Amino acid sequence: MPKFKIQYNTAWGENLVLATRFRKFPMQWNEGNVWSVQVKEKDLLQEGGRYAYLVERDGITLRCEWEDHYYDALMAGKTVTDSWITAPEGNPFNRKHSAAVFDRPGFRGAGTAIPVFSLRSEKDFGIGEFRDLRLLVDWAASTGQCVIQLLPINDTTRQGGWEDSYPYSPVSSFALHPLYIHLQDLGIRETADFKRQQAALNALPELDYPAVFQAKTTLLRKVWERRGAKDIASAAFRDFSSRNAYWLDEYADFCAQRDGFVPEYYRWVQYHLDLQLSEEVAYARAKGVFFKGDLPIGVSADSADAHFHPKLFNLDSCAGAPPDFFSADGQNWGFPTYNWEAMARDGYAWWKRRLLKMAEYFDAFRIDHILGFFRIWEIPVREKSGKMGHFNPSLPYTREEIRAMGLDGFKGLFLPDPRHRGCLVPRISPETEGLSPAQQRRFGALYDDFFFHRHEAFWKRNAEKKLPELLRVTGMLACGEDLGMIPACVPEVMAQERILSLEMPMMEKGRHWPYLSVCTTASHDMDTLRMQGGADRSPQECRQIIRGILASASMLAILPLQDWLSLDGTHRRADYREERINQPADPHHHWRYRLHFNVEELASMSDWNTALAALLKESARTA
Repeated sequence: MPKFKIQYNTAWGENLVLATRFRKFPMQWNEGNVWSVQVKEKDLLQEGGRYAYLVERDGITLRCEWEDHYYDALMAGKTVTDSWITAPEGNPFNRKHSAAVFDRPGFRGAGTAIPVFSLRSEKDFGIGEFRDLRLLVDWAASTGQCVIQLLPINDTTRQGGWEDSYPYSPVSSFALHPLYIHLQDLGIRETADFKRQQAALNALPELDYPAVFQAKTTLLRKVWERRGAKDIASAAFRDFSSRNAYWLDEYADFCAQRDGFVPEYYRWVQYHLDLQLSEEVAYARAKGVFFKGDLPIGVSADSADAHFHPKLFNLDSCAGAPPDFFSADGQNWGFPTYNWEAMARDGYAWWKRRLLKMAEYFDAFRIDHILGFFRIWEIPVREKSGKMGHFNPSLPYTREEIRAMGLDGFKGLFLPDPRHRGCLVPRISPETEGLSPAQQRRFGALYDDFFFHRHEAFWKRNAEKKLPELLRVTGMLACGEDLGMIPACVPEVMAQERILSLEMPMMEKGRHWPYLSVCTTASHDMDTLRMQGGADRSPQECRQIIRGILASASMLAILPLQDWLSLDGTHRRADYREERINQPADPHHHWRYRLHFNVEELASMSDWNTALAALLKESARTA
C-alpha cells in the first residue's frame, strides 16, 4: 500500500486530503508541515491513477491543485513524495482546462451558438445530425472562431411527439439523442423510397419532429435487423458497453420496458451515436475548435435516472420559478428537485459521472440555471402554480417564532415547509387582508428578510459544498447562466470557482462585463438581434451592436448563428420573425427552428465570411 507525502503550509482549521475523482483520503499532519496518507493501490489504479491534493475546511474545498498527479504500478510499495502543483503565473483560473487555449493569459475568443437539430445539410434526414457539425467546424475555423455552443443533445424520446422536442427534458442524463444519428454511416440503402422521404423532410422550412422521429426510427429498426447482431459481437461494441455500463444498462432496460423492444437495440444505437460524435469532436479539436455543451438543471421524473435512482430526487416536488415580471403566476418546470443530502453520501457520484460523460465530447459547458446549485424554487407536486412554491433549502420559522410575532392563525400568510416538519415559510404572494397595521409592518419586515437577506450565507455554503467538488473532476471550462434576480452569494461563489458569467445588453447587471464571462446578443429563449428593435434591424445596425459586444473585456463572445447572419443582407433569413428558437412563455412550444440554407453553403458565403473574420480580427478575438 503506497504512502503519499507532500509538504504544505496550512492555516488553522485547514486540512489536506488526497482525492481521486470519486473518493477522498484524509491526510495526517506531521512535523515540518508534511502531510501523509496511505492509499490502497487498487483505489488509485481503478481511476486511471489520477489523484490530486485538496485543502479543506469543515468539509469545503478551499484550494485545489492546477492539475492531477499520476500513479502507476511501478510505484507499488514506494513512498511517493509530491510537490503542490500551482497555476502558471498570470493565469486567472485555479484548474487546468482540457483545451489549452482557454488557459492562455489574456485570451479572448469567439464562437457560434446553434442547436444540432437546427442544422441542415444535403445528407441529413429532416433534422440536423452530428455529422453536420464537421462543415460548421470548418466554417468556424476559417473565420477565426474557436467555440461552437450547442443545446442539450441528450435523448428526450417518450412517444415521438412534439413534447419530445424539448431538449431540456431528457429521459437520460447520459444517452445521446437517436435522431442525431447519420443513417448512411450504418449502411442504409439509399433506395428511391429513402431519397423520396429524405427530400420531403429536408425541404420543410422547419423541423417536423414527429415525422422525422417516425421515419428515422423505422429505418433504424431495419438496419438493426440487418447488421445489429454482427455489430454487438464486435470487440469495439463490447468495449463501449463495458466503459459505459454504469448508465447504459439502465437506459437500455428503461427504453426496452417503454417500447417493448430488446435492450441490445438501444445499446447499439448509442454505440453508433458515440462513434459518430466522437469522430466529429476529434476533428474539431484538431482544427482548434471546441464544443461547448449545455447542462440542464433538471432531470425528468419519467427518466431512466429517476426510475433507477429515485432516492436522488424529491419526486414529491417540482422545480420552477417564483412570480416575476415575466410570469405573474411563476413557473412550474415539471421535473423533480434533487435530494442533495442523498447525493452527498457518495460524494456526488451521479453528478461526477454525468460531467465526466459530457467531457468526452465537450471542452466547455453552460450550467443551466446555476442558481439551482445554491437553492431551487420548489413546488409540491400536487400544485400547479409557482405561487405555491418555497425555497429549498431554506431557513424556515417555527410556529413558536411566528406566534411570538403575533402572526399565528392567519390564513394565506405562510406555507408548511415539507423539508422541516412543523415549520413554516412566508408565501411569495401572501394574503395580508385582516392584518392590523402593526402586524402588516411585522410581516413585511419578516417577508423582506426571508426573501432577500436571511439565506445569503446559508445558500453560499450550500453551493460551496457542491460546486468545487464537481468542477474538479473534468477539464471543461465552466460557464454559468446567471441571469435574472440572482442573490449576491451567486457571483461571489462563481468568482471563487472561476466560473464564467453570462453577459448581454438585454440583461445588464449594473457593472462592467468582467473578463471571466461569456458575452452574447441573446440566448435561445430570447428575441434575436434583428427582433430586439421592434422592427427588423439593418445589417449596419447589427454590425454596430456586434462590434460593441466583441470589443468587451469578456473572455468569450458567443453569438447565435442567426445574429452572425444579421451582418449580411443577402444571407440572413428573409423574415426576421422566424429566427427565434424558443418561446419560454409557451409550455407547449414546438422546438422546430432550422437554418434556411444547407451548411455546405457556409464556405461559399465569401463576403459575409470576410466581414465576420475582419470583425473578429479587429477585436483581437481570432483563435
